[in-house]
Amino acid sequence: MPGIDECLLEAMALPGARGAALVDWSSGLALGTAGDSPVGDHETTAAETAELARAAAEYESFAPAGDGPSAAGTGQGEAGPPVEDLIVTTRTGYHVLRFVETSFDSSVFLHLWLDRAEGNLALARHRLRTLAEGLVLR
Repeated sequence: MPGIDECLLEAMALPGARGAALVDWSSGLALGTAGDSPVGDHETTAAETAELARAAAEYESFAPAGDGPSAAGTGQGEAGPPVEDLIVTTRTGYHVLRFVETSFDSSVFLHLWLDRAEGNLALARHRLRTLAEGLVLR
């Protein structure tokens, strides 16, 4: 079971990977980073992507009331966040945000930035799911 650094290195091995990070969406802080950042600063990218992740995880439009219990307004029920992943497409790349379920009350996601010409979105999404399931937070 990989830790944060190993997980990010595996994500960076994907075709077209430009950058990767593990981000806490409640605080907007990067817990680990690898590669480049779209804006040149991993902390800025973490804060901006955390806003997007928080909106998706907390808004009822993405997690209607009938989808399961919610814990203390975090948008997380017993089975983790109601959203599995988010994909944002830009002119030059893809941003894949994969929520990570943990055994403790967490709010983290993997963010992978892919080059649009070289990246394989389907492969990246599948691989991030596997990485998120095996990630050990230390």
